[in-house]
This record gives sequence, C-alpha cells and structure tokens, in this order.
Amino acid sequence: MSKTLDERTIALVKATVPALEAHGLDIVREMYDRMFRNHEIRDLFNQSHHGDSGSQPKALTGAILAYASNIDNLSALAPAVERIAQKHAGLQILPDHYPHVGEALLGAIEAILGEAATPEILTAWGEAYWFLANILIARENRIYEAQKDSEGGWNGWRDFHVAEKIRESSVITSFLLRPADGGPVMRHKPGQYLTFWFDIPGHAPVKRNYSISGAADGKGYRISVKREPQGLASGWLHDSAQPGTILKVAAPAGEFFLPQHPENPVVLLSGGVGLTPMVAMLEDMAARGLDVPVHYIHGTHNRDTHAMRDHVRGIAAANPGFSCVDFHQTPLPGEQPGVDYDHAGIITDAWLLSNTPVARADYYICGPRPFLRAAVSALSLAGVPASRIHYEFFGPADELLAA
Repeated sequence: MSKTLDERTIALVKATVPALEAHGLDIVREMYDRMFRNHEIRDLFNQSHHGDSGSQPKALTGAILAYASNIDNLSALAPAVERIAQKHAGLQILPDHYPHVGEALLGAIEAILGEAATPEILTAWGEAYWFLANILIARENRIYEAQKDSEGGWNGWRDFHVAEKIRESSVITSFLLRPADGGPVMRHKPGQYLTFWFDIPGHAPVKRNYSISGAADGKGYRISVKREPQGLASGWLHDSAQPGTILKVAAPAGEFFLPQHPENPVVLLSGGVGLTPMVAMLEDMAARGLDVPVHYIHGTHNRDTHAMRDHVRGIAAANPGFSCVDFHQTPLPGEQPGVDYDHAGIITDAWLLSNTPVARADYYICGPRPFLRAAVSALSLAGVPASRIHYEFFGPADELLAA
C-alpha cells in the first residue's frame, strides 16, 4: 500500500468537491442501493439510519465531502477515522467487505455524475478510496487483536443471557448481561458501548449499539435502554427480552471513554438516556477512589423519566469531591425542589458556565442532538478547547459535526 497519494490524484479528487456539494447525497443513496442488493452487506448496517428520512446517508455524504476537501491534510480527519474504525469493529466489518463498498461507490459516482465522471476521475477516486480503506482496515485489525488478546475478550458474536431486567424509569430499563459460556468478559473502558445482533421475528437481522451503563467488573455488563417511539430493537428488548433470553454481543468498542488517570476536574453532563455512559464513568471513578473533583449534571423531563436517580445520588454522597445536580424540565405536580430535583427547567449555558470549572475541567457530554449542540457550542464559545470537550451521541454524527 502506498503511504501517500500522488499530487495528481489529490488534485483530481479535490476538483470533484463542487460536484459532491451539489450531488453528494444522490451519490450516497445510489451507493447504498447498490450495496444493499447484497443481503450479506445490507445486514451489516443499522437499517434504522437509512431510507429517505435516515441520517446515515447524510452522515456519509458529509464524510465523503470532508475526505475530498481534506485529502491533502488527512490529519484533520484522524478523530473521524478513529470513530469510524470503532463503529466498524462493533459491526464486525472485515477486509473482505471493503471491495463491495468500493465498487458501489465508484458505480454510484459514475451513475450520478454521468459524463463528468471521466476515467481519470474514477481512477483517482478508486485510489483515494483504497488509500482510506487500507488505513481503516489496519486500525480495525489492531482493535480486533486487542479485543481477542484481552482477558475475557473475543472476536465476532458471543452469546450472553439476560441475567436480570430492572425498570429504571417510565422509559428506561436496564439489562444485566452474563456470558452464556460462564467465562470472564473483557473489561471495558467507561463510556464504551456494546454492539448487538438481534434476530427479531419477521425482520432482517437488526444491529444496534448500546452504551455500557456500569463500571467494569470482568463478569458481565449492564445496558440501560430507552424505549424509543417506533423503536424496533428497543421495543423488542422492553417487551420480549426476559431473564434467560440469549443475545448476540460484540466486544466493547468506542472512542468516547474516561482516561485511566484523569488529571483535571471531570464534568459529566447528560440529557435523557445520555446518562448511560456517565453512570459508568461515575461508578468507575468511585470504585477507584480517584482524587479529582467530579460534577455530575443531568437533565430529564420529570421524576418519572429520571433513571438511576437514587443510585447516582448515593454514589455522590459517599464520595468526597463528587457533586450531583439534577434538572427537571417540566416537574410533575407534587414534585419537590431539593428533594426530587435541584432545578426546574433546562440546563442553561449561563448556569453551566457559572457552576462548573470552565478553565480546567474536562467535559464528557451525552444526550439528544439539540442538547449536545447547545452544550458543545456554549463551551467552545466560552474558550474551552476541543481537547477538553468529549461527547457521545446515539446515531450518525452529521448534524453535530456540521455544527
């Protein structure tokens, strides 16, 4: 594999940027249509992110445009490459899958751009695709090796059974998972997720990522899942998965996690079900007795939707230097400030900047996209460098990255 792209290839790819800006989404939709004719390739993907209203085509369009625009400065794309590699590892993407994607991409470019897709342009994009593909393949291979070599680690899909099912709120339920083979499990980094393969009657295989919501113990995992309106996987888990149900699970993955030795104050900021990786981080720091200030800040609708409230408050109360602040956007009648919640309304920019150590803290943020956009924007505008703003979200990154 060449370690660099030649100047002519770079120039030809960059010359296609205006065409990608105008027709990129059409190219991506055509590409997916070609790929999904192969059911083996189709079943690798989370189908809920596809279709006319799906976010994955928009996300990939943005990624292709970013690649073309920065092809002479690929270091700018390093965080995105790592995120993609981690997602691919969860989905069990293998080197054998890449030729199918490359063929579909080049075929889509030719079909949509017509005569503008000259042989030179297609050759340049073929070289550019395989240059990036080989970077991803190499990184994914290292992830797979690390998973396999970890104590309790594995590659592929491993059977877990639901050991316990716990209703955390009116919309969130936790599932305690133990390996069906009775062996140890890989210790995840707090903030990482598991990828699941669900065989739901009447549907093609369903793939979903769920954040691990507890600290590592080497014995199993906990996920805490929100029932989404019209959510195929979340609805099946809530309604059909019971103690004893077997689930297919890939090893922990993800680039959003707490470092082993945090040096700065830590702010855990979440909205709704975004609390799941934050609870894992909180439990981990408490278990290890880390000597850094920890600020846990959570927003939800009301007492009924507030998951793990007593658990989190108990951790904060038992650990000096930990604080916990809850916001209820629309408290229910009978809710008491200071008892059921700390503040009514949403977490405002002004409150966040006035009540957290902006000058020194590392911020870990997870929640709905509007929540994330607001928090990341407020912190960035306040001068917090990107190196201290870490975030996770559920689904493709198109809107957040654009913001």
